[in-house]
Amino acid sequence: MTTHLKGQKMLLAGEWVNSERVIEVRDPQDNKIIDTVPAATVEDMLKCVEEAKEGAEIAAEMPVHQRIKIINAAADYIEQNSEEYSRTIASESSKTIREATKEVGRAIQTLRISAEEARRINGETISFDQSPGSENRVGYFYRFPIGIIGAITPFNDPLNLVAHKIGPAIASGNAIIVKPATVTPLSALLLAKAFVHAGLPEKVLSVITGHGSEIGDALVTHPAVRMITFTGGLEAGGEISHKAGLKKIGMELGSNSPVIVLADADLEDAVDSCVSGGFWAAGQNCLGVQRVYVEEAVFEEFKQNFVVQTNDYIVGDKQSELTDMGPLITEKEAIRVENLVNEAVEKGATLLTGGERNGAYYSPTVLTDVPGDCTIAKEEIFGPVVLLYPVKDLDEAIAFSNGVNYGLQAGIFTQNITNAHKAIAKLDVGGIMINDSSDYRIDAMPFGGVKQSGLGREGVKFSIHEMTEPKVVCFKL
Repeated sequence: MTTHLKGQKMLLAGEWVNSERVIEVRDPQDNKIIDTVPAATVEDMLKCVEEAKEGAEIAAEMPVHQRIKIINAAADYIEQNSEEYSRTIASESSKTIREATKEVGRAIQTLRISAEEARRINGETISFDQSPGSENRVGYFYRFPIGIIGAITPFNDPLNLVAHKIGPAIASGNAIIVKPATVTPLSALLLAKAFVHAGLPEKVLSVITGHGSEIGDALVTHPAVRMITFTGGLEAGGEISHKAGLKKIGMELGSNSPVIVLADADLEDAVDSCVSGGFWAAGQNCLGVQRVYVEEAVFEEFKQNFVVQTNDYIVGDKQSELTDMGPLITEKEAIRVENLVNEAVEKGATLLTGGERNGAYYSPTVLTDVPGDCTIAKEEIFGPVVLLYPVKDLDEAIAFSNGVNYGLQAGIFTQNITNAHKAIAKLDVGGIMINDSSDYRIDAMPFGGVKQSGLGREGVKFSIHEMTEPKVVCFKL
């Protein structure tokens, strides 16, 4: 029996269009084709940018109350069709249905926050008379939209991370062109559908599906595109920053997140949080727990409990409510993770559990005794692997935590407020979670890192700040 594929269209400046070439969208669980999307050309992208020039003018002239109404209406549409959105995420991505359902809820919240923040894009009065000779001047500054924003989004949160680009862009009066991940474009198209249904004017939003190697440069390098917001890998981020030219750039480039567990911690809570933080979405999570530094006095107890709970993790059918973890996004990615683990074991690491691959599935894996020169110790794993290390004290844990070229988020478990504040001051990261793992985020907070973890901050209010510029107004009386 042949499965009938609907064949999706992409949104080009408000018009749903096909393409002669298509991209097959496959379920990573069994590699079956679940749908197709257009494979856009450079000409499609250039046309999109030209249309977005008018879209930017339209967006800038939209009154705030209209922006609020449209964004909330899009959120309402997703809420009313939440099962379709959840099933789509769970079909095209690595997420289980429970993880997908949570992502849909977060995307709705991201949009609602965007609607709220649209009314709070404010300026300030300026005391010009602070400068001698300016006593007869008064004025202020206000924030204005920058124009066209190009957004490139990843596969691991195919709905909510797109919402984090579109919601703030529309709230701040910009036009936006989204190029979603090639392997997970369906969720982004569904999000576009919600905005079309909500009455967003044509040309303000485009979602262009295609291969980044073919259409990416046309978006990134176009002089009319005034900002590139990118979430993805370090290598791709570096290439984009070199090519983009003189425009604003916002980047979230991943991490190698550490968690510190001190002897006075609630170990049960620490184990629960770190297991969930390490294996959520098959470890394909920029905030995922990768390195855990445990004070020597409780290391053996923590290690044993961590392995037991890891072994209880249910790996299987993504569409089952009972499943804790599904496959990686492709078999190629699972092989990459397998190779990283094998390299570490060959160099002396101890495999406590896991280390088995079946197609795109890779079992939840725990390592200890990992040498510092292993790739897996220095770089982002982006897979279901957690490294455990004993440390003599907090100072050693902080030194090891800071010993990589990433700094997105970290966690520390302790009941000692002094130690908590020491970690806050000394850990070189963009966010630190106290008595929680690194894998915690709400969509309203500033989100981003230091070192090679990125540039700028997301989180709706902070994205809006990045997507607008201040204009100074001064009256000489």
